[in-house]
This record gives sequence, structure tokens and C-alpha cells, in this order.
Amino acid sequence: MLDQVVTRFAPSPTGFLHIGGARTALFNWLYARGRGGKFLLRIEDTDRERSTPEATAAILQGMEWLGLDHDGDVISQFEGAARHAEVAHDLLSQGKAYKCFSTQDEIAEFRDVARAAGKSTLFHSPWRDADAATHPEAPYVVRIKAPLEGTTIIHDQVQGDVTIRNDQLDDMVLLRSDGTPVYMLAVVVDDHDMGVTHVIRGDDHLNNAARQMMIYNAMGWDVPVWAHIPLIHGQDGKKLSKRHGALGAQEYQAMGYPAAGMRNYLTRLGWSHGDDEFFTDAQAQDWFDLGGIGKSPARFDVKKLENLCGQHIAISDDAALRHEIEAYLNAAERPPLSETQSSDLERAMYCLKDRAKTFPELLEKAEFALVSRPISPDQKAAKALSTVSNGILDQLTPHLQNASWTRDELEAALNAFAEAQGTKFGKLASPLRAALAGRAVTPSVFDMMLVLGRDETLARLSDAAKRTRTS
Repeated sequence: MLDQVVTRFAPSPTGFLHIGGARTALFNWLYARGRGGKFLLRIEDTDRERSTPEATAAILQGMEWLGLDHDGDVISQFEGAARHAEVAHDLLSQGKAYKCFSTQDEIAEFRDVARAAGKSTLFHSPWRDADAATHPEAPYVVRIKAPLEGTTIIHDQVQGDVTIRNDQLDDMVLLRSDGTPVYMLAVVVDDHDMGVTHVIRGDDHLNNAARQMMIYNAMGWDVPVWAHIPLIHGQDGKKLSKRHGALGAQEYQAMGYPAAGMRNYLTRLGWSHGDDEFFTDAQAQDWFDLGGIGKSPARFDVKKLENLCGQHIAISDDAALRHEIEAYLNAAERPPLSETQSSDLERAMYCLKDRAKTFPELLEKAEFALVSRPISPDQKAAKALSTVSNGILDQLTPHLQNASWTRDELEAALNAFAEAQGTKFGKLASPLRAALAGRAVTPSVFDMMLVLGRDETLARLSDAAKRTRTS
């Protein structure tokens, strides 16, 4: 029985946080958080030529946006190189690894001969069982001694038992000729030293598990629970790539998707809990398990993402939503809201968030609360105002000045005014929308009036009436 679940996310800092990587991080986060465990973050920066501080920063920012908090400090794999090499030398001293002096030309020649003979090109080093006394004074790599017979079984929580014939495993290099450790060794040592109990990662790493198990077994370490999850495909059934549009987590933030909606969608992408589509973080942490992950690649569907995002926007706390929108504006490099605009936006949130699927949509609806007088109506709104008689908006003003500024009172006043004009309120709605927002599509007239308040509402009606008289 495991004392505590420990998962990890271990991205390579060679670019942005890919949406597939974001889902892998999310699955690890959910599994640990739902069991009171630890979720660790390791940056696999051993490839010094391709790893950049900018990429590391992008990964951290992407995880911060998604709300995937990790335990402890961020671990650098590169900084553990001495420890990785120490394990290789330990295996060497135990006789479970050996020095191989074969050159690249000799290895290439071996494979050419094997290929010509129709045999396996898996390299068999002549130095595996050589007497140390025969070792030359020459560069060498350190290779692990792979098992020669039998099978290795990967007990995978998603893929099931996967059996690999040991004669298909090569004597994997642990240390290069310059003494630096290879990635495959570093991963195992880091996971062991970090106490990782569950390795949840993409199924493109499935074949690596058998090779990594050689190190676990040789060192007498506990093998973690494996869970190799299928990759994400586009709607065309092909592996998600640049041709499918946005790929990085931060791109989705800059497009205006709420983090909660993205978490919900990515959790559901390849995992299921009955027929549940919409759920909260608390439910996801409670429900998430490895058995619910499917074996087939999941297809990224923007319409489903937007649908879930809309549902999350609708239930969000107004203040929290305002802060997330401000972060979106920064990510999208759009002008920030003033303090007044931000406050007005939060006050208007109740009538904005029910039907918006993204933040740009919500801000479009919120324009009436963010714009300052004098309002310049768009083409459709101007047309609605031009059909209004010169005095109708002026005539409405006294009725509103004397009304209590509640929804019921405003509805009663406007309906009474419409009746007095020999029409119905629906006929007044278009010019009122145009006067209050300068647009033809807005929240309800009553909601706008309540958000704007008496003084601002009357001022906008007065501006529109003056504009009508002078047009």
C-alpha cells in the first residue's frame, strides 16, 4: 500500500506549453490532488542547445494560467547530472553495466552486415563481457546490460499489460563518451529520487518504459505505476499540429477562453465519468481515475470547448471573472481597463455572462458599460435612431426621472410610456439600445439602465435626442 501518491509533470523547455502537455499536467495534477498526494514539476533541460529560459517561463506561465499549482520547488534535470552519473557508475561497479569502446563506425558496420544478412540490427557490443584487462586507453560509453532472455511486461493502467521480448532490448547507453548522462537514465533517477509513484504521460513514451525498467530493476528500485495516455488528434484524425490552429496553452488564454472551461474540456478529452460533460474542479478531483482514460486518441473539438467555457463563465464569481478578464487583456496585448471600467464591468457581469462563450464575446456585450459619452452609434444603431421622432427620447426623460430605479418600476414606466405613444415597448427597444449603447445588439434595455444608473442613462438619452434633432 502506497503511503502517498506522488505524480510529476516533466516538460522539455524547448517551446511553449503544448495543449497535449497541458492535458498531461492536468491529469497528473488531478490524480494527486484527488488523493491528497503531491504534484511535482521537473524541467527536463538536459538538451542545452534547445532548452531556453524563455521556454521554461512559457511553461510556468501556461501552468499558472491553468491553475495547476505544484508542490515544492521546480526541479532542473540538468542540475542533477552528477547524481545521474553516480547511478551509472554504481551499476558499473556492480557489473550490471559495462564500458563499451565500440566506435560509431564499428556500430554502423555491424548494422550494415546484419541488414545484409537479414538479421536484427540491434547492436550487440563485443565489450559486454570483456575482461577489464583488455580495455584500451580510448573513449568509451557506459551501457547497461539488458536481459538476454524472457520478456518484460509493462503493467499499464491505460494500455493494459504490454509485453516486450527482452531480445528486442539493446544495451542502452547510460553515459556518453564525455561522461554526461543520457535522458533515459536521468528520467529514472529523478523519478526515483523524487519519490514518484505514478508516471502519467503520453503513449509515445510507452516503449521507453521497458528500457527504463531495466534501470529500476538493476538498481533494485520500485517500478512506478505506469499510465500512458493517448495523444490528442485534430478533427481530421491526425496528430494535433500547427495546421490545426492554436497549440500553446497561452494562445488559448489570449483567445479569451476561461481557465476553468479549459480544465473541464481537457479533463474530458480522453477521460470520462459516465455521461458527465460539465463539472467543477472539485468534482474532477473527486472523480478522476486512471481507469476512466480511453485507449484511443481524443479529438480536439473547438465547439465543445466553447460550449463548456460558456457554462463555466455563467457560474463564475463576478469578481473572479473580472480579474481573469483583466489577465486575458494582458495576454492578448489589448488595452487594460481603467479602474472605473473594471468596476463597471463587475457590476454589469450579472447580465453579461449567461450567454458568452469567450471573453471577447463577453466584452462585446459589455461595451455599453465600458464606453464613455458621447457615444458614436454604429451604422445599425444610427439607423434605429433616425427613425425616432425628434421629441420621443426627450418625452421619455421625465417619466424616468420620477421612476424608482428598480427593474419593476422601470418596466412599468417604459410600458406606460409606450402605451401613451400608441405603440408597444418592443418598438422602443431598438432606439433605446442605440441611445444607451450605440449598438443594435446589447443586453436588455432594463439591465443596461440598472447598470448605468439614473444619471448616466438620462444623459445618454439626452445626447441621442440632441443628435436626432441635429441630424
